Amino acid sequence: MAAKSGNLSINSENIFPIIKKWLYNDHDIFYRELISNGCDAVTKLKKLDMMGEYALPDGYKARIDVIVNPEKKTLTFTDNGLGMTADEVEEYINQIAFSGASDFIEKYKDKSNADQIIGHFGLGFYSAFMVADEVHIDTLSYQEGAKPVHWECDGGTEFSMEEGGRTEVGTTITLFLNEDCLEFCNEYKAREVLKKYCSFMPTEIYLSKADTTETQIIKEDEKREDDEVLEVIQPEKKEKQEKKEDAGEAESDDAAEGDQEEPEEEPVKLKIRKRPELLNETTPLWAKHANDCTKEEYLEFYRKVFHDYKEPLFWIHLNMDYPFNLKGILYFPKINMEYESIEGTIKLYNNQVFIADNIKEVIPEFLMLLKGVIDCPDLPLNVSRSALQNDGFVKKISEYISKKVADKLSGMCKTEKEEYDKYWDDISPFIKFGCLKDDKFCERMNDYILFKNLDGKYLTLPECLEVKPIDTGDGENGDGAENDAAENGGSAVDENGEKVEAEVVADGADSGAKDGEETEEKKEKTIYYVTDEQQQGQYIKMFRDNGMDAVILTHNIDQPFIQQLESKNEGVKFQRIDADVTDALKDETDEEAAKELEEEAKALGEIMKKVLENDKLAVKVEKLKDEKISSVLTLSEESRRMQDMMKMYSMPGMDMGGFGGEGETLILNANHPLVQYVNANQEGENVGMICEQLYDLAKIQQAPLSPEAMTKFIARSNEIMMVFTK
Repeated sequence: MAAKSGNLSINSENIFPIIKKWLYNDHDIFYRELISNGCDAVTKLKKLDMMGEYALPDGYKARIDVIVNPEKKTLTFTDNGLGMTADEVEEYINQIAFSGASDFIEKYKDKSNADQIIGHFGLGFYSAFMVADEVHIDTLSYQEGAKPVHWECDGGTEFSMEEGGRTEVGTTITLFLNEDCLEFCNEYKAREVLKKYCSFMPTEIYLSKADTTETQIIKEDEKREDDEVLEVIQPEKKEKQEKKEDAGEAESDDAAEGDQEEPEEEPVKLKIRKRPELLNETTPLWAKHANDCTKEEYLEFYRKVFHDYKEPLFWIHLNMDYPFNLKGILYFPKINMEYESIEGTIKLYNNQVFIADNIKEVIPEFLMLLKGVIDCPDLPLNVSRSALQNDGFVKKISEYISKKVADKLSGMCKTEKEEYDKYWDDISPFIKFGCLKDDKFCERMNDYILFKNLDGKYLTLPECLEVKPIDTGDGENGDGAENDAAENGGSAVDENGEKVEAEVVADGADSGAKDGEETEEKKEKTIYYVTDEQQQGQYIKMFRDNGMDAVILTHNIDQPFIQQLESKNEGVKFQRIDADVTDALKDETDEEAAKELEEEAKALGEIMKKVLENDKLAVKVEKLKDEKISSVLTLSEESRRMQDMMKMYSMPGMDMGGFGGEGETLILNANHPLVQYVNANQEGENVGMICEQLYDLAKIQQAPLSPEAMTKFIARSNEIMMVFTK
């Protein structure tokens, strides 16, 4: 066989059914495509007028009319754009996938950029065949001497084309709907779909019903040329006031009437056939500059687009021209975290044409919690304008949006701190989720994350890490006297509160360092936090009594979030308020007293373990400053985080018992009479009951008791009260 080369041949009989069936996922999208084509036709005609190649007629008003006709099962789209000649119909309609928009842009790319052309691929027209058995086109080109064209196709590969009867420049496309798609010629369905896809297209879109019997009343001076008047409604004449019999009354009435203005006469009204309904806004709010938009306009736009009548907290207006064109508005809604879904809605537009909701490639995942619109004409869409291409470019858009949100929030924190504080509780889930999902966002927001302290004051991370100054004047140290030598500028205190000189040596410093040689101390900065103000109330009181502070972190997202912050901020450590009893909460003890407490701890530890039947329990005896506290329970931060993680990822049937009690320490207060009694009467009759009560009292301050433990606690409490009666 002889060698042969050539071009592959694509047969329209094979490809046309594929285009009709698979080009679009949603059949209702044909509305968007046909109206987009109409908008492009209008835009092109305006461009030609601007360039002097065509003169728009006086009073020209660009518009697209959509007419539904349920009786005839038709749907009509009419525009007054530039129309087509027979040759252009042959080129743009009969040759599948030849893009008229691309051709026009190439021809006039250097002459005008005032408006964007929506279409890119030239396939939108064929979406009509997804719902129609037959499609007609009637068009008349703007070109001088052009003849109207009538084109028909029944959805196969054959068409007919002849001279038409259209007299005005523009195009009408008529769809004869198939039986499965008759819903699209229903006026209410048409309005719903048009509102979805075309609410902000750049040309006015009007919807009407053919041969409608619906009417509306207007004033006579509001009549337009295209109104069909059905009836003239004359105002009712008011009856003249009857003469009053009493002349005096009549005179006084005349005088009073002379002082009053004559009432305005009712205007003549007209009953007309219902006008076509305007469905879109040609200049959406996001297309304007932020300085030209008022608060009320932002709120009205929010209510209109998202049907949410709760006022958003604030919003961000995006406007970028380089290196890509992007505009939009992002709203931060107020969310009830308990009862509402926290998923928002970000509507993506391309040249004011709706593309989709929540496209994750464009919108950073954490911003899916927001509500807003983004319009990016430069988006690399696929042929059906339903999916994205070019991951690198899309990623840059996503990063830009993330950066603008971070810039807005950080700017608010710097210049509108009171407002930022007020919004924080509502916006914190967005920001914390964003920090977990986006490292760059986390870096930008690091110093503008707020923490609410025990007094309800909002502090940034740097403010939380600030070391409080110690007042050492006049020997009044207050709570600061209990701090370590390093924090007291090289001075310490003994048991009586008297100052003693102490040498401060930095951890890891060379003991043989020469004088004048600088050494740096790497010290962990601990931020204490509370997860349940009620449950951890005793620990909070201890902190407050000693002038210490903590931040409140009650949301589920806070645990992974603080781990993220620890990894991003060297030396910063978060510790729950009940993870340990710090030195600031204890009395100072000398070496001899410390040994005595250690011995007591061994003895009391044995008793506690035996009574509680818990060999894992660690017991310490400390002299706490608050003598009213008998016992507290601590659980190391590492152990508690491990337990939380295991609970989160546990599978059904998994035994979690092995993780309970790990890292748990019972601290008994040597200054409390109950602890002193147990220590002095280790073999006493009620010692076992007291030990159990001491443990449960400590446990209940930290976490809820199990049902079984709570039952025992209540019974034991009753038994203890009975002892008092004897």
